[in-house]
Amino acid sequence: MAQLEQFTPSVDAVVSRLRALDAVLPARDGIAVFNRVYLVVTEAVDRRIDAGRFPDARAATTLDVRFAERYLAAVDAVADGRRPPACWRPLFQFRRHPGVRPLQFALAGINAHIGHDLALAVVDSCRTLNCEPVDLEDEFDRVGDLLVLLEERIRDDLMPGPDLLQIADPLTHLLGSWSLERARDASWSAARALWALRQLPDVAEEFTERLDAAVGFAGRMLLTPLPG
Repeated sequence: MAQLEQFTPSVDAVVSRLRALDAVLPARDGIAVFNRVYLVVTEAVDRRIDAGRFPDARAATTLDVRFAERYLAAVDAVADGRRPPACWRPLFQFRRHPGVRPLQFALAGINAHIGHDLALAVVDSCRTLNCEPVDLEDEFDRVGDLLVLLEERIRDDLMPGPDLLQIADPLTHLLGSWSLERARDASWSAARALWALRQLPDVAEEFTERLDAAVGFAGRMLLTPLPG
């Protein structure tokens, strides 16, 4: 943890890493689908930070980078032959399944990253900045609002078929059970709980493990193979 607290790389470094992954992953790979989405999000946050759209640029940068590090650590774990967190396992397991559609890959990644990683990134950022979660609430909300807008665009871009056919598409019903706004609200509550539990490491660890498992279960449901 000491190393985590000492140095926060720039958002530009994160963008470079995401672009490097995009360059080497097959286009249809489930991780590649999510990575492209996440690259768009991170580039948008970077532009807004540079434009002064965040009142506290340091806090916004720290939260964005700590957030990205959680996803990149999962990618590195798999590359090294280690198991990623439970929230990411379904996406890595099904990343090449022909019955899973691109929109499912994208939202399963968002589910893992928002539902689990974001809460831990808030705690990481509080330790780095020596602050409380409430001090990051504005940055959290601004990033979350951007994610909601991008999720709407992602659904429009990746949802197949004309609108009239989408009503009968099982994908419509599957994805209708998940909401980014609800996931974001739950993540904020989880971050506050983890921060309150920081003096009880055993309880905090158990809470984190249960959160990880629950988010992973939701991700597995999102990746249910569907008929073409």
